[in-house]
Amino acid sequence: MKFTEAKLEHAVVELLGEQGYPHLLGGELTRNNSEVLIKDDLRAFLTKRYAKNNITTGEVNSIIAKLEKLPASDLYESNKTFCKWLSDGFLLKREVLSRERGSVAGSQSQKDLYIQLLDYDNVEQGIKSSLIAGSAMAALDKVSEASVTYLQDDNIYRFVTQLEIQSPTSYDNIELRIPDGILYVNGMPLVVFEFKSAIREQAPIFEAYEQLTVRYKRAIPQLFVFNTLCVM
Repeated sequence: MKFTEAKLEHAVVELLGEQGYPHLLGGELTRNNSEVLIKDDLRAFLTKRYAKNNITTGEVNSIIAKLEKLPASDLYESNKTFCKWLSDGFLLKREVLSRERGSVAGSQSQKDLYIQLLDYDNVEQGIKSSLIAGSAMAALDKVSEASVTYLQDDNIYRFVTQLEIQSPTSYDNIELRIPDGILYVNGMPLVVFEFKSAIREQAPIFEAYEQLTVRYKRAIPQLFVFNTLCVM
C-alpha cells in the first residue's frame, strides 16, 4: 500500500489527536475566508483567563482588533511584533469603570491589565505530568496511550486541515489557498504544516519549502503574521 500524502495527513491527525489536539475541518469554522484567526477560541480563552479581572467583552474585542491590525504588507515587522507579544505579553490600557459595570462613570479607574495570549502558568506542571504518565505507560504494557492526558493547561488547541484562505489581493478574481494543516492555539495559527509524500520523486522537500516560504507567503501573507513555526 502506497503511503500517499492523504495517508500522511491522516497519520499526523491521529498522532496529534493522541496528544490531545482535536482535529477540525476548515469548513466547520464560521469565518470570512480572508480571516486566519479563530476569533471564538481567542475570545473564549481571554474571557476565561481574565474573568477574575472583570475583563469586558469590549476589552476582549479590542485585543483581537489589536492582532488584526498587524499589517500583512510588512510581514517581517508584523511577525516580529506578534512574536514579542506572544512571548512577553503586553499591557492593556483600561478605561474608567462605566455605568454598565454598576458604577458611576469617572468615579473609579481600573488598573491596567497585563495580557498574555498563552497560558504559560500551567505548562511546567503539564510537562511533568506527561513525563510521569509516560513513565507509567512504559512500566504498564496494558495502559493505552490514548488514555493519557498530555494537555493540562487552559490553552485551546485545534489541528485544522482543509482551511480555505482567500488572497487579500484577489477579491475580484477569488483565489484560495489551502494549507495542508494548521496548528491553532487559542485561535492563533502558530504552526503551518506542508505534507509531501516520500514515495513521489517529483515532490521533493524543497517543493514543500518553496510552497511555504514563497507561494503561501506571497498569496496569503496574513497567515504568516501569526506564524511561529513551519513543519515540512
